[in-house]
Amino acid sequence: MTPAQTAMLEALAPRLGRQAIVTDRDLIAPWEIDWRRRFHGHAPAILAPADTAEVAAVVAAAAAHRVPLVPQGGNSSMVGGATPPADGSALILSLRRLKTIRTVDAEAGLAVAEAGVILADLHDAALAVDRRFPLTLGAKGNATIGGLVSTNAGGTQVLRFGSMRGLVAGVEAVLADGSIHDGLAALKKDNRGYDLTQLLIGGEGTLGIVTAAALRLVPLPAARATAWAATHDPAAALKLLRRFQHASDAVESFEILPRESLAAVLAHLPTARAPLAGDHPWHLLIELTGADAPAVLERELAAGLDDGLIADATIAASEAQAQAFWRMRESISDAERALGPASQHDISVPVAIMPRFMIEAAAACEARFPGTHASGFGHLGDGNIHFHVRAAPGTDPARWYAEDVPVVTRFVDDLVVAAGGSIAAEHGIGQMKVAELARLSSPARLTALRAVKAAMDPLGILNPGKLVALAPPAAAQ
Repeated sequence: MTPAQTAMLEALAPRLGRQAIVTDRDLIAPWEIDWRRRFHGHAPAILAPADTAEVAAVVAAAAAHRVPLVPQGGNSSMVGGATPPADGSALILSLRRLKTIRTVDAEAGLAVAEAGVILADLHDAALAVDRRFPLTLGAKGNATIGGLVSTNAGGTQVLRFGSMRGLVAGVEAVLADGSIHDGLAALKKDNRGYDLTQLLIGGEGTLGIVTAAALRLVPLPAARATAWAATHDPAAALKLLRRFQHASDAVESFEILPRESLAAVLAHLPTARAPLAGDHPWHLLIELTGADAPAVLERELAAGLDDGLIADATIAASEAQAQAFWRMRESISDAERALGPASQHDISVPVAIMPRFMIEAAAACEARFPGTHASGFGHLGDGNIHFHVRAAPGTDPARWYAEDVPVVTRFVDDLVVAAGGSIAAEHGIGQMKVAELARLSSPARLTALRAVKAAMDPLGILNPGKLVALAPPAAAQ
């Protein structure tokens, strides 16, 4: 621990109490490694404030002592966004004790949840008043509201409700000098200049520490209809999606996955069963909500079968069966991680070219890197592809990640940019994609990003090394 860090902790001890300052290495170690186990950092201590005022005290002390902070919630980042640097220069700022759902207002359609609230718990709180928070993802059991806001999380319902950016009505946050921005008022109109809430959403903790958010709730659907279908290629799947969208505005999810992703899930989940008989190259998970959802789903699937857009389909006969379908979809990341080392890419392209990109990019990667296997799955309606290039059998994982993945990543990212897409769809930049963002962004974008960072965090103490590359903060004298 550096002298500055020691002095900072000593100054904070009377304010936080010793229970909020963790220096036990055994307790810290699990929080120094990212979810994918790609990034291994080191933090001399974890600070765990209990409320917004204590977060402000921590950030003010960090600014005074020039000690960087890495904010962390559920530590479920896919891009190393919550992992501290390896040199021990930063302390972890845990938001997990800020776990109060302050209000749930069914009539206003709003909930105010603190940063450490787990997404699944917010879902339960909304359901208790006959409302729902319409964002979900596979990590809902450990992802926290602060992290979801700070990464502008997406998920499987973006098609209808948008990403986190569209669901946040206001934000409370601690800025880099320790001041508190109270932006929780859910104002329909507010023209007081730059929108700080929107800057903080997707800022990955580099501009301020989100401590609470006002979130939009929606009514419970009158009905829900879920189906699993098989198709011969992504182009046919997109035609089917367009038909559904023409027939109804209640399409919430339209997921596509190749046969190998389903096979991986079936091998990974002992109780899982294939939804359809036979071997199909591509699978779809479709969900509609609303009073007419069951009728629309049945009618459009039947038309798709008649026209050859799909080869087979089954409609979930119960809530339990629908949940089983979703469990398979949400288990893909875990299942594919078990297959071995891979170069993983969270990308987006225009929806119209997503089917072609999924096929052509996979073929291009396999041709460029013999022995590898490439495939993608994702959210067809919003152009988001989780595109993975798996190493050839027998490849040494250490060599793969150190030598091959950077080359594969550049190749994939160049394909994405050439297609008019984004190298970061819903997971963010973190530390994994900082260099690629700098390489591929326009000078105008980079200049603006760096200017905002420098203005809001002039000492560079908030989540250093993430999102935009700036010089490290100067040490306190």
